[in-house]
Amino acid sequence: MAIRWPAEWEPHQATWLTWPHNEETWPGRLERVESAFVAMVAALAGREAVFVNVQDAAAAARVRGLLEPAAGEVRLFAIPSDDAWVRDHGPLFVWRDGALEVVDFDFDAWGGKYPPWDRDAEVARACARALGVPSRRPGFVLEAGSIDGDGAGRILTTEACLLAKNRSRPDAPRTRAGVEAVLARELGAREVIWLGEGIAGDDTDGHVDDFARFVAPGCAVCALEEDARDENFSPLQEALKRLQGVPGLEVVPLPMPPALVEDGVRRPASYANFYLANGACLVPTFEAPADERAMRVLEDCLPGREIVPIPARDLVFGLGGVHCLTQQVPARG
Repeated sequence: MAIRWPAEWEPHQATWLTWPHNEETWPGRLERVESAFVAMVAALAGREAVFVNVQDAAAAARVRGLLEPAAGEVRLFAIPSDDAWVRDHGPLFVWRDGALEVVDFDFDAWGGKYPPWDRDAEVARACARALGVPSRRPGFVLEAGSIDGDGAGRILTTEACLLAKNRSRPDAPRTRAGVEAVLARELGAREVIWLGEGIAGDDTDGHVDDFARFVAPGCAVCALEEDARDENFSPLQEALKRLQGVPGLEVVPLPMPPALVEDGVRRPASYANFYLANGACLVPTFEAPADERAMRVLEDCLPGREIVPIPARDLVFGLGGVHCLTQQVPARG
């Protein structure tokens, strides 16, 4: 049985979003967060379809009005959720024997941190039904933001997240060998590159999409903190060292924005939380001088793609960014 998890840079038929609605995630900022979502849809419009999950018919009418100016295909689905982080609660698409399939990993709100999550746990299956795509449930807790793939069997992940005790089950403790076996069986992994810790402020226990990402076959970017006094300095140096030790992998340093502290809480701001769409790269920006540097690095890594800045200070207040809020639907061959 041939299984392949396509890389994010491969052609998409659509990008999936779950429209933000949880006031507890973005207290006092929900309207500004919606504005960032409108900007993302505008960047995607005309490049690929945009699929949007909404809570109900009333929400659909409101969101349709917000997105009406978008010059492209936008489809709304009445698929209720607990929050907006579709990268983690939404469908993860693979090719299995040449046919598109959804792998519906168990979702438990990052180790049970944010109840309730029962509606989020059903989103992936509902998305599969909406597209008429088969889905399978491996019975394994995993969020798609915790892994990154190159489409050829290489997967990046972190020990901090995938080996976390809060993701284990009594009958299935997490071990490196056990995780690698699941990634091979469900995603076609042939090599798992293990990094260590995530960045400061990340409540997911270390999702890799906040600091290390594949950008092309044989090439990855790694976020680097230049201030040795910052708590991200040592973990990111360690990540760089591990990546540079991978045979055949070119590693490009990507700057970090200045520490973003809101209401006394460190937020996981990072340029690595970008999203690769058809012909574009949507990059979170933070009103910082490093924004331009990061976009130039990505422009060099991604020839032929338009670099589109997405204001993300309000997004990251909810402890996630552009990549966390998007999920690609591969183009059918």
